Amino acid sequence: MKTVRHLLFAVCTVVGAATAAAQIYYPVVNDVSLPDSAVCVEAGDTLVCFEEPTRAVLRHAAHAAAMADHLSEHRTGFQQAGHPRLVFSQRENRFSFAVGGYVALRTSYDFDGSPSAIDFVTSAIPVPGDYASRQRLSMDASTSLVYLRGIINTQALGRVVVYVSTDFRGGAEWSYTPALREAYVSFKGLTFGRDVTTFSDLAAGPTTIDFQGPNSYNFNFATLIRYERSFARDRFTFGVAAEMPDVSGTCGDDFEPIPQRMPDFPAYIQYAWGPRRNNHLRLTGVVRNLYMYNTLAESSTSLFGWGVQASTYIEATPVLTLYGSGVYGEGIANYIQDLSGLGYDFTPDPQNPARVQTLPVWGWYGAARIGVIPQRLFLSAGYSEAHIQHKNGFYADNQYRNGQYVFANVFYNLTPRCILAVEYLYGSRENMNGLKNHANRASMQIQYNF
Repeated sequence: MKTVRHLLFAVCTVVGAATAAAQIYYPVVNDVSLPDSAVCVEAGDTLVCFEEPTRAVLRHAAHAAAMADHLSEHRTGFQQAGHPRLVFSQRENRFSFAVGGYVALRTSYDFDGSPSAIDFVTSAIPVPGDYASRQRLSMDASTSLVYLRGIINTQALGRVVVYVSTDFRGGAEWSYTPALREAYVSFKGLTFGRDVTTFSDLAAGPTTIDFQGPNSYNFNFATLIRYERSFARDRFTFGVAAEMPDVSGTCGDDFEPIPQRMPDFPAYIQYAWGPRRNNHLRLTGVVRNLYMYNTLAESSTSLFGWGVQASTYIEATPVLTLYGSGVYGEGIANYIQDLSGLGYDFTPDPQNPARVQTLPVWGWYGAARIGVIPQRLFLSAGYSEAHIQHKNGFYADNQYRNGQYVFANVFYNLTPRCILAVEYLYGSRENMNGLKNHANRASMQIQYNF
């Protein structure tokens, strides 16, 4: 979202880049009357116009304005890349594009238990364990990311942003197949394409070396149509979306999966405070219909799913940052990291095999980060839990019941773009029959942003 500070930064940057020419400032409107000799560069919501500028002045001014545009569109939070190093712009900054991303190498060693997944997914911890799940060494660079962002400043639609990003997790583990993460266009608060689901609160996600993150967090991608708007001086932000559903249920003998017929509808309201609106509390909800085919009745049927979430990001002191979230619902297992894709959106009803049921699920996490050396050295730690409740009993003894995730890490910025980190992880899984197992992981990472 554009804010007043982004606009001021853009104007001041352009002015600083072109002090050799006389400047005139106009709001960006269609009926502005400009001198015949003036040439203008768009900086946020303001036209910075120069009387008889030199070519060098215009080139530097357009580049500075483009840098400010891309800075204002940067998103912070879980798994987000840094500011782009390469930004290219047209003469009047009508169009600019940036290339950015990072290369990340993660090395980890599992001991006293190991999940079967490349990431530290507690639902992938074998229960019971065996000789093959005691220890494990891994090195992974597949989370390295490349993105392209284009910004077009138009009269009809205002600022139009086109964004595409990819990592290398499109195939089997360590295959390094490119995979599309995001591909969307946005303008006037609307977003069309593929992006992080609206149910996710990016800023409320703590930073971990582990690419999965806390097991109760929800970081998934969806093809969507979304509308967002800030008001009351950016203190409040509202968002609502229609998203392509990703349903993973267990049908049993009398039901079969069929294509879904209704989008998921997540929505949120967020209150932000602080001089930079850097603290927030967000309330999010989602409703969905889960479709399947009843082979006994020879007809389609559906189940209603719903979920609510509260999440927060608080810079409590100049050195202490707090993260937190709590989620509860039925039929929303695919919105929880640890449960996504495991067939827990719905399962057979153990008391009536001719029926299926949605499962109540809940999760929460809390985390803190301490800035030991501002902008250089950070310490983080947190706890997360995900849980599936009984409804009419459980359908299988080895069905997931509870998972716990504990992390502690240290991040050090060797340079503004080179990051070194170490991390310890502990996780456990408990099944419905009471059997448990756990795992431990020590990790190191080096990441360079470009």
